[in-house]
Amino acid sequence: MQRHESYKPSGVKWIGDVPAHWDVRPGFTCFDENKDRNKNLTEKTVLSLSYGRIVVKPDEKMTGLVPESFDTYQLIKPGDIVIRTTDLQNDKTSLRVGLARDKGIITSAYLGLRCKPEINPEYVFRLLESYDALKVFYGMGSGLRQNIDFWDFKRLPIPTPPRIEQDRIVTFLDQKNAEIDAAIAKKERLIELLHEQKSALIKQAVTRGLNPLAQMRESGVDWIGDFPAHWRISSLSHQAVIFAGGTPDRSVPRYWGGEIPWIKTGEVNFNRISSAEEHITDAGLRNSAAKIAPAGTLLMAMYGQGVTRGRVAILDVPAAFNQACVAMKFWHNISTEFAFFYFYGAYSFLRDSGNESSQMNLSSGAISKFKITIPPMHEQDEICKHLRNALEMVNAAERAQRETVDKLYAMKQSLITDVVTGKIRA
Repeated sequence: MQRHESYKPSGVKWIGDVPAHWDVRPGFTCFDENKDRNKNLTEKTVLSLSYGRIVVKPDEKMTGLVPESFDTYQLIKPGDIVIRTTDLQNDKTSLRVGLARDKGIITSAYLGLRCKPEINPEYVFRLLESYDALKVFYGMGSGLRQNIDFWDFKRLPIPTPPRIEQDRIVTFLDQKNAEIDAAIAKKERLIELLHEQKSALIKQAVTRGLNPLAQMRESGVDWIGDFPAHWRISSLSHQAVIFAGGTPDRSVPRYWGGEIPWIKTGEVNFNRISSAEEHITDAGLRNSAAKIAPAGTLLMAMYGQGVTRGRVAILDVPAAFNQACVAMKFWHNISTEFAFFYFYGAYSFLRDSGNESSQMNLSSGAISKFKITIPPMHEQDEICKHLRNALEMVNAAERAQRETVDKLYAMKQSLITDVVTGKIRA
């Protein structure tokens, strides 16, 4: 990658030096706030900002907090930039910037920017995308403000190359990003295959055992199929105490920041949990539906976005947990580790099960009726030992691929930032 011939200070800390022939302009000279509203309900295609992309919202997703009328929504056309400027204090991980590829409407709670004719909107999008990655937006505003608006963007420094160079930057980044995305897709597919291999290995062990000569009989359960004749099958409710959790009131500060670990669904990911991202106080525990599960309890995520539903984890410490999880404390017939592997093997089935809500939530009632195989305890121990050993190499390969994917994402973001701020020449 080549650098430009000469540079000058931009006067902005997060930008650093810029090419000498570039300008650094305030935002209002590059774009205007989109004030077009859907007053006459002329547009019905609803858009949403999701993971840094503006996508058409399908009809089946039009549930929950849907307005009575869409006349206050802003009209969006291809090339418009949309920024989620709300909840800055509480959410520092979301991708907040998207570029519209479709015509439609989107909530006016988002800030819409429409570039001036001499500015390439894809260049500005890439620049703001890099600002988002650098967490620039979180330093905007003042005091206790959780939101920012167009007033904050009017003076936002915008490194501005000549239009012909903006176009060249966009073409260059499109090509390089496509190459990196293709490499990421290959790695993610390999991760999927490793996960499928792991799931098949686990399911084989927890439903058919380790003895290939064992006599089999029908289970009557589609997911299980045939299983060893000397094993038993039982509903989960007959083998464990099952209880739900709760969340203390977020608006009461004295309920939070205590010493009791409090687990969220995102922390339940086929793992062992020895610490928590958040903690609650004794008062928070007493004044909510939250309960403390003892060490050795199995947690299951009952609902959540995407692949979260159906994941399990073992608590290594006593902890409370939110209402989106269910806890299972097993009797003497089933070891927690065997149950962990059992539900790991059943993950795909559970993930795709649930009620008819928008998130296909699992219910504690459905989990209570879920059938589980019960080998003799010595076989459970043998199966767990076998799986620990067998999965070690697969897990190592999966971790290596995930590290590569993370590096590719970081490379992609670093490339975008370096090009749109002029550190390297397109």
